[in-house]
Amino acid sequence: MDLWQYDATDLARLIRTGQASARETVDSVLGRLHKVNPAINAVVRVLEEDARAQAATADAARARGHALPPLHGVPVTTKVNVDQAGLPTDNGVVPLKDLIAKEDSPVVANLKHAGAIIVGRTNAPAFSMRIFTDNALHGRTLNPRDPSVTPGGSSGGAGAAIATGIGPIAHGNDIGGSVRIPAYCNGVVGLRTGFARIPSFNPTAAMTGRPIGAVLMAVQGPHTRTVRDARLALEVMARGDRRDWRWNDVPMQGPPPARPIRVAIVPEVPGGKSHPAQVAAVRLAGKHLQAAGYVVEEILPPDIERGVDLWHEICVTDVIGGLWPTMQKLGDPDGIAAMQAWLDLRKPVELPTYVAALTEREGLLFRWMSFMQQWPLVILPTLCDLPPKQVADITRDGQEKVLESMRPALLAPLLGLPGLAVPVGSHGKLRTGVQIMSMRNREDLCLDAGEVIEAAEGVVTPIDPEKA
Repeated sequence: MDLWQYDATDLARLIRTGQASARETVDSVLGRLHKVNPAINAVVRVLEEDARAQAATADAARARGHALPPLHGVPVTTKVNVDQAGLPTDNGVVPLKDLIAKEDSPVVANLKHAGAIIVGRTNAPAFSMRIFTDNALHGRTLNPRDPSVTPGGSSGGAGAAIATGIGPIAHGNDIGGSVRIPAYCNGVVGLRTGFARIPSFNPTAAMTGRPIGAVLMAVQGPHTRTVRDARLALEVMARGDRRDWRWNDVPMQGPPPARPIRVAIVPEVPGGKSHPAQVAAVRLAGKHLQAAGYVVEEILPPDIERGVDLWHEICVTDVIGGLWPTMQKLGDPDGIAAMQAWLDLRKPVELPTYVAALTEREGLLFRWMSFMQQWPLVILPTLCDLPPKQVADITRDGQEKVLESMRPALLAPLLGLPGLAVPVGSHGKLRTGVQIMSMRNREDLCLDAGEVIEAAEGVVTPIDPEKA
């Protein structure tokens, strides 16, 4: 088996034990990148020279007997919307192509500290604000399973890279599904971490601050092909940075829940339609867990429909007050059209309503936490529908269907909870999939359940891109 086909856990072991070198590993992944990336445009900046230099340094450190960090020599990718020293944080925006970061964001610094070698930067929509990964600066990323549908967004480049074997770990971030949706669309694993688990800010923008919705909802997380790699990446990414006042220094493993663990499954999400294939995926995930000793029941957590409305009230109002004027000046036509369609469908609210929405959010969070005392895990579809066709969101009708499908993806960000997307079942060329939600700081419960589902479904292996 070629080195690019291994997951990060095995690659780290092979490098640590001398069965493979960092140079050989980086060469293998770069070779895979050059073979498949032209067909999908997932990696938009290849860091070949730097990656090879880092690999040589990594091999020299091992030869000298140095203690090796957990991802020593393992190739990874980062998304174009996080600061990486010496590179532009362009976020898919043409006028930002020369915004060069002087230092690393914490998540990038943590990957480097763990010994990872960054081989490239992955694509995102302009301002990372769509579930379609397409922009005027870098072009469109294609879904390797079916190029006619979105690879997801905003971390679509990361999801497509992982699916095709361009590294075993791809960094992403998530405020409304941007880790979990690409994982679903590409048929891989994606972990949206809970509020404050991973330190997160861009030094290029830290002094200006962010809207409260982004402060409460935006998080970092990995895309991987195996659940064990998601666990490993989480541990690496969560290393502390006290400049982020939100960061939590809490154990990766929480206290054992009462056994048997009870799981609430939600095959059909209130508030709109659900595709039969996605309904079946949730029920199949429940069957996998039930066979492993979990107690599974179809039961609704509190006020799902209202939670979706609250996400929109908070985020739309934030966007109108900040990002929308900037996007109108600097964004690309499709990104502007997609956001205009969203704003036509979901109106910003006045200040008293906005404050009331934030207050109501806390009340909803209390109700969910009470519910999760009895049901520590909740499983929903990642999207209610199959991945939409490319550019489906630039019309009002198309955006309405996209937002209807996104309902379950909005709950974890609204409440600041972890969500693990895993493939379950299939539909034609695509994988169907679910997200596993748990309490804040209980990513471990999501990962444990994800490993059970993975054992039943089989580990994800890299694919060759379908021809457009």
